[in-house]
Amino acid sequence: MQRFLWLASTHARACLILGLLAGLAMPGFAAMLVPWLPQMVAILLAVTALRIGHRAAVGAVGDLWWGLSAVALLQTGVPLALLGALTLAGLQDTPATLAIVLACAAPAITGSVNLALMLRLDAGRMMQILVLGTAAFPLTVLPVLAFLPQAGSPAVIILAALKLLVVIVLATGIGFALRSRFFPHPSEGQVKALDGLSVLAFSFIVVGLMAALNPALRSDPTAVVKWAVLAFAISYLLQLFTLLALRRSPLRGVAGPLAIGAGNRNIAIFLVALPAEVLAPLMIFIGCWQLPMYLTPMLLPRLYKWALRDE
Repeated sequence: MQRFLWLASTHARACLILGLLAGLAMPGFAAMLVPWLPQMVAILLAVTALRIGHRAAVGAVGDLWWGLSAVALLQTGVPLALLGALTLAGLQDTPATLAIVLACAAPAITGSVNLALMLRLDAGRMMQILVLGTAAFPLTVLPVLAFLPQAGSPAVIILAALKLLVVIVLATGIGFALRSRFFPHPSEGQVKALDGLSVLAFSFIVVGLMAALNPALRSDPTAVVKWAVLAFAISYLLQLFTLLALRRSPLRGVAGPLAIGAGNRNIAIFLVALPAEVLAPLMIFIGCWQLPMYLTPMLLPRLYKWALRDE
């Protein structure tokens, strides 16, 4: 078993690609996993917390001075600025605008810590950003909803955010407790095995997340391509601009995790409140949204190395 986990750790990027392909090639299996996605995400969080340990995730309280301002800018400032620009262009009522604004208003995905691990970034910092962004989301989303009434009921979305925060706290708490009990000082081999376990959990989830794309690819492949192009543009441009803005700033040390958080958002949190007529096209977008996120470790490592290299 340990050798199998080592193999998964060594070939982490290939595992993600296999997960994407499996989600497209096995529509029945992918659909079967959809009802279990919340539980699978909780397991992923626990496994990730087991991998990094509470010491790496907690850090010093004084180091989080940058956190609130960064979260406010990424989850409130950016979506409002984009909504303003799109409104001036007369595009405020289009599904694409709704997708752009909601994607930029959401907190980081729960798998962002795994992406940080694969890109050899500070996973502890990424965990901090994930928890802080999710905790602040009920407040950061209110100004966005005030200008975007078609996004749904603020109360329902805030309740969903609070539920997500509870899941994150409980799952990571279990992971940290298991780490403290069974792997207080893990060996190099144990760390690699935990890496492999985290990769496998992350790769398995994407199978279910791709379920919405299967029928769409058969009925309207052109729409899927358009939504996919939009998803790649949002995710990768947010990461690029965040890295460019921070690479020579006092926040250079957290530029990588902040860029991961900026471009890999949990837009699915809004699904509980979207009207039915808006939900259908956005489900295709959410399926497409997984593509740039899961392909980030394959397509963007050179960008991160260039932006964060010592000069």
